Amino acid sequence: MARNKRSVRSIRKKRSARQNSSARQNFLIPNLKKNPKTMSQIAVNIKNLKLKNPVLTASGTFGYGLEYADLVNLADIGGIIVKGTTLKPREGNDYPRMAETTGGMLNCVGLQNKGVDYFCKNIYPQIKDIDTNMIVNVSGSTLEDYAECAARINELEKIPAIELNISCPNVKQGGMAFGVTTKGAASVVDAVRKVYDKTLIVKLSPNVTDICEIARAVEDMGADSVSLINTLMGMAIDIEKRKPKLSISTGGLSGPAIKPVAVRMVWQVAKAVKIPVIGLGGIMTAEDAIEFFLAGASAIQVGTANFIDPAISVKIADGINQWLDSHGYKSINEIIGAV
Repeated sequence: MARNKRSVRSIRKKRSARQNSSARQNFLIPNLKKNPKTMSQIAVNIKNLKLKNPVLTASGTFGYGLEYADLVNLADIGGIIVKGTTLKPREGNDYPRMAETTGGMLNCVGLQNKGVDYFCKNIYPQIKDIDTNMIVNVSGSTLEDYAECAARINELEKIPAIELNISCPNVKQGGMAFGVTTKGAASVVDAVRKVYDKTLIVKLSPNVTDICEIARAVEDMGADSVSLINTLMGMAIDIEKRKPKLSISTGGLSGPAIKPVAVRMVWQVAKAVKIPVIGLGGIMTAEDAIEFFLAGASAIQVGTANFIDPAISVKIADGINQWLDSHGYKSINEIIGAV
């Protein structure tokens, strides 16, 4: 009898867990089914890269996508930019490497990853059949690192694009980031373009004097698109311990606090180049995304918000569609660069 009671309790516990899981997923994943007659056209092209909707997840905030598969339908996202990948494995920086700030967060993760060979052998087979654009963020410390890493990813049939992170320190030039000078930025794109023949997105650093100058330089070297902005350099101090909150003192600031800077830079760059601009920086809602489109972005990336709501990218895509419908637009292209 005792055994039967335990069995009944076990069955009830499993049933309750399934119900809770189902309820959680229903809460997180919005219903995207719409009447086709009223649905606005939100598909966009970034060179040869076709996005079913203009919302991508930003590198470093969504892992390889696999980590979120139980929480959101990955196929409903326009594209997933996986975490930074380097030629050789990297351990990253010591902990602590994340700190919450007013209106955002700081991080100094340091591009922790197991290297491109591990990615090709172990991660790629798991993500290649996900029904969205899987894009790899490529980083490096030398031109040779960037080029070799990009060349290996070029061989992966179902990776249609890469995003070059040129905010990395050039170890041969005293540690100055490639992306803070036109010469450095152009040299990386030139080296990669020689070995990479798919869609090439270049992620620009905001920690520069003239971001338009950098954007034009990478466009001239063959970039198909630019994404901006990367994080702003920041710092937070623990006043009780009287020491920085991050292990290496400074880190990249992201979140709502940087959105006005990001919108301004997207607006400037969209007027300075002919290639598509992908906007990011503090996007938390569909209304935030609309600002970037009006400023000239053809697509957007969602980053820090993923830590708050794993399904936020899908909700933003749905919200963009609803906003366009409610304002009488038939296509997102009608508002890109309208300001």
